[in-house]
Amino acid sequence: MSEGKVFLVGAGPGDPGLITVRGKQLIDSADAVVYDALASTALLPPGARETGLPELYYVGKRGGAKPSVSQGEINALLIKLAREGKRVVRLKGGDPFVFGRGSEEAQDLNDASVAFEVVAGVTAGIAAPAYAGIPVTHRGIATSVTFVTGHEDPAKPSTQTNWAALAKSGGTIVLYMGVKTLRSIAEALIEGGMPAEIPAAAIQWGTLPKQRTVVATLDTIASKAEEQNLTAPVITVIGWSVVLRDELNWFEQRPLFGKRIVVTRATQQAPLLSEKLRDLGADVIEMPATQIARLDLSPLRSVIAGIADYSWLIFTSQNAVAIFWDQFLGAGRDARALAGLKIAAVGPATAGALLEHGITVDLIPKRFVAEGLLELMHERDDLAGSTVLYVTAEGARDVLPDGLKAMGAEVTIIEAYRSIPDGHGAKRLSRAIEAGKVDLVTFTSASAVRAYVDAVGGELALRVPAASIGPQTSEALREAGIEPKHEAEESTIEGLVAAVVRGA
Repeated sequence: MSEGKVFLVGAGPGDPGLITVRGKQLIDSADAVVYDALASTALLPPGARETGLPELYYVGKRGGAKPSVSQGEINALLIKLAREGKRVVRLKGGDPFVFGRGSEEAQDLNDASVAFEVVAGVTAGIAAPAYAGIPVTHRGIATSVTFVTGHEDPAKPSTQTNWAALAKSGGTIVLYMGVKTLRSIAEALIEGGMPAEIPAAAIQWGTLPKQRTVVATLDTIASKAEEQNLTAPVITVIGWSVVLRDELNWFEQRPLFGKRIVVTRATQQAPLLSEKLRDLGADVIEMPATQIARLDLSPLRSVIAGIADYSWLIFTSQNAVAIFWDQFLGAGRDARALAGLKIAAVGPATAGALLEHGITVDLIPKRFVAEGLLELMHERDDLAGSTVLYVTAEGARDVLPDGLKAMGAEVTIIEAYRSIPDGHGAKRLSRAIEAGKVDLVTFTSASAVRAYVDAVGGELALRVPAASIGPQTSEALREAGIEPKHEAEESTIEGLVAAVVRGA
């Protein structure tokens, strides 16, 4: 059995886009992911719940609720999974070593002689204030910053925090997990000599579209937070740099900030529209008809370890490229390891996906199907006796590998993924509509209208305003009984986005 390893990965402060490149690579190449409540589930590989690949273990808790899994049990789980030979990602909100108990987990792994690696993350104490327009340091205002937990270990006989010393430090104070103790902390700082009128801000769900920020003074911040019903997770900033929020509040000023918008396109088509809406501040829910779910990737990792033994590497989809590359980077390889191979792609989109990683294909057919690629390869004289690695989807046609074998090639077929219906996504969307948590649904085709109505039902489909990409889509909406609230002046993604912003 191969030796396992645990990666303590910082998931960042909430926005899934703030995870490190290394962290995302490890998630996508893991055999098991053990994740917390504050780690965004958007970071988990698509289809993992349905396929069980990678294995998912939820061990989080919020707001002081009794944990379903104790810290000792979490540590034991990590050790067990690693000893089974698995690559384990321990996904923790923020940074593993900043109030994340990652060091305790690392100590237990070390004691058990289990290999581990720490991947730093963006901590909420910096990110949440930045997204609220508050720098934690600023020349002439704050030359130091102190990170403090507002929720110390209840088993300790007394606090380790010298609030009187902090009150006199003159820098910015950032409190983690202190929403329930904010009043007593503020009183201790004022008693220690900090001016009661010093600015303070409490930031809930920092970096996410549902972020809320309450600004007050040190002596009023607890009352203001209670009035606004702020609950965990909250980051509190105390210091003069809070006054800069009036100038630097960029995130909450975006035109679609706080709006929850549904994008009704298939996963492969959705990213452009979703990205544009997110850039404008929207909380986007994608309603894909299918998800691309990875399969057991240990066979792929095995062939990657011996990649130099192959003459050819063939891809027939962008999904195959993406999954292969995640495993390739996870194994510590880069493009140089492919220098001795010839590479073929079935079409320009697949070739483009390879080019994004610095790989130029040697063969691309004029007909973007397996038969077209075979025709090209028939014209070559180097296939007989060659070794071919073919990365594809589960259940793909045998045309290409059979044709290559007929030419005398030895073909290794790796099935890396499969497409699965996204029934979970439809249920999640229906619940959000029922709860009144959707502000707008966007439509780019008549088929998208039909798919949406089929997914959520006729009654729920009527509850949310609709935005249409053009007249034909608007007509399909009216046939479904939905009067479009917004219609793009130009039938493009950009036109649809502009219509949404005008109506916001």
